[in-house]
Amino acid sequence: MGVAGSKLEKALGDHFPEGERYFGFENFGNTCYCNSVLQALYFCVPFREQLLEYYLKNKKQGEVDENILSCLAELFSQITSQKKKTGVIAPKRLVQRVWKENEVFRGCMHQDAHEFLNFLLNQLVDALEKESHKVTSGIQTSVEGVLNGPSNGQINGGVKKEPLVTWVHKIFQGILTNETKCLRCETVTARDETFFDLSLDIEQNSSITSCLKNFSSTETLNANDKFFCDKCCSLQEAQKRMKIKKPPRILVIHLKRFKFMEQLNRHKKLSYRVVFPLELKLSNSMEDADSEYSLFAVVVHVGSGPNHGHYVSIVKSHNHWLFFDDESVETIEESAIQTFFGSAQEYSSNTDHGYILFYERITAADSKS
Repeated sequence: MGVAGSKLEKALGDHFPEGERYFGFENFGNTCYCNSVLQALYFCVPFREQLLEYYLKNKKQGEVDENILSCLAELFSQITSQKKKTGVIAPKRLVQRVWKENEVFRGCMHQDAHEFLNFLLNQLVDALEKESHKVTSGIQTSVEGVLNGPSNGQINGGVKKEPLVTWVHKIFQGILTNETKCLRCETVTARDETFFDLSLDIEQNSSITSCLKNFSSTETLNANDKFFCDKCCSLQEAQKRMKIKKPPRILVIHLKRFKFMEQLNRHKKLSYRVVFPLELKLSNSMEDADSEYSLFAVVVHVGSGPNHGHYVSIVKSHNHWLFFDDESVETIEESAIQTFFGSAQEYSSNTDHGYILFYERITAADSKS
């Protein structure tokens, strides 16, 4: 990487950001799915800052249990503390921990980057919740011991505690509202659900905006799909739609490029051209004002099918774009991003397609949240 590293430094020259580090990741046998997601998360600034803060706090406290959270925090700290500006790092400890925790990712099989992202974020949440529970339990035990003597097992008078909101939730979690309107009595039933990413169906020659509109479009429930209305106490025709009630700080969009084809009895990759803009506005899909987002990372799937291929990532850092391909890191022009939109024809030599998109919220409302 010495030559490649010096090449990158030369390309950036005086524009190399102060204090920033650009390091490729070693591949341990088809771990590109992991490397591409890690690069996107590293350049998610609020996520990186929280992870580094977590690492420093735990370092002061001494030994902590090794888990995916501690391994990821250590990896990010390792990158930021490098004396060199560029180079290669082996995320071996983290990868081995992933293999230990989840057999799906073991071995040298090609894995799905979106599945890995979901697994990773949920593992971080689980670790933070366990740590919070330990702290809370310790405080309660000592307080009850002082005030009440031996504990009778009652916590907070038997009141159920609210789910913990971790910094992972604050960064990635949004809220969807599933609305169903009975067409007989016009009663609207609303049910909220949280999400870390939005998985969108795609069509040929479309855009993220149109995909989001389709996601929030109204669907009629009739015939065998009628809705049981509690007010009418019977099955009724209804209209259903999904809205984004609360947009997240970091909006992660997963394009459903792998579709199961019954006639083929296997999954097929959709190479559809889907335009993803550098600036995205969420409108007509939420209750409050429009929210604006800025693209900062894309995980790209390279290849013609779901069970083989390669993952790379492109990220925005300090107003310039970088291309990460495992150990290799190089600059790319902003105009080159459109080459990852997909193919206008079904069969094309271009197999590099945007798969997971990372947008950061840039509206004033973000500063209030």
